[in-house]
Amino acid sequence: MNKLSLNLQLARGDFAMNIVHDADLTGITALFGPSGAGKSTVLRAIAGLEADGSGRIAFDGDVWQDSDDRVFVPPHKRGVGMVFQDARLFGHLTVAGNLNFADKRSNGASPISRDAVVHALDLGPLLARRPASLSGGERQRVAMGRALLARPRLLLMDEPLSGLDMRRKAQILPYIARLPDAFGLPVLYVTHAIDEVTRIAGDMIVIGDGRVTAAGPLAETFARLDLDAGGSRFEAGVILNARVSGADEAFRLTRLELEGQTLSMPAAKVAVGDVVQLRVRARDVLLATSPPIGLSAQNILSGQVTEIIEETETAFAEVFVAVGSQCLRARVTRAAVSQLGLAVGQPVFAVLKAISFDRRVL
Repeated sequence: MNKLSLNLQLARGDFAMNIVHDADLTGITALFGPSGAGKSTVLRAIAGLEADGSGRIAFDGDVWQDSDDRVFVPPHKRGVGMVFQDARLFGHLTVAGNLNFADKRSNGASPISRDAVVHALDLGPLLARRPASLSGGERQRVAMGRALLARPRLLLMDEPLSGLDMRRKAQILPYIARLPDAFGLPVLYVTHAIDEVTRIAGDMIVIGDGRVTAAGPLAETFARLDLDAGGSRFEAGVILNARVSGADEAFRLTRLELEGQTLSMPAAKVAVGDVVQLRVRARDVLLATSPPIGLSAQNILSGQVTEIIEETETAFAEVFVAVGSQCLRARVTRAAVSQLGLAVGQPVFAVLKAISFDRRVL
């Protein structure tokens, strides 16, 4: 197993970090939290770029840092690849030259080949060009390729899409999502954008004020977060799995089956039978005690109330609704709970005002 063990303390001005966490890294693990929470500092410490910190860092049985035993393995001996917010390419070299630089200096044992990297990241058409002529997304793909050619045991990505617009983010996310399977290595991905997390990550570690506040599988962790994470505009919700059941060509819709019920959303490039993920925010769920009619919102699921958590210090309540083996979460007013007479075990209809579709096929 790729076990990462962190016991890290670092003080800088008024900011104090105390990260104590063990994680078995598989696929992509998102290190998520608001700006200033300490995410990038944690990543830099893992890479060996934060010598000021104290504590212990170990990966897959190898100790990279142990203050008590005065152990500090330098970055180039840790076997990690790093992709930064800015691509940090060599401007005087072509794309091929940047890749060759990493390839020739690699001392990693991984069998990752240059041809495989070029193919996986679609770098062939870019090889003769220089970084100045590339778009932001193209530069980040080259940076990813260069990091992979260091043949790392662990790939670290520090908000690699922060400088890109939504269209370019959408273009590059599928490349990132394929990395663990294509090259057989875990990825630790720092971001404060929840849409990136739900598109590519299987697990998430939430950082707040220099501490781990939650961690685990994406769907479970996403559902248990019940407050806004700073400037990320993140709100609690759930991740649902649905199967593509067909298409409505006339209205350009994709039909989905979820626990025997039907949902629809704008047409997407998926095949019948594919299982996809849907992200539904709690604030985008309306509840009704009888089948609603005359609504523009067309996605309505029937379910049963399993839990009601009233926030007595606010006007709101969290209502959990079982839909087959899956669960929805609705954030409604406490007045609405009272007026509707909501109670555990009661059948209800959940109206989904908005669905965020993760095109990742499971």
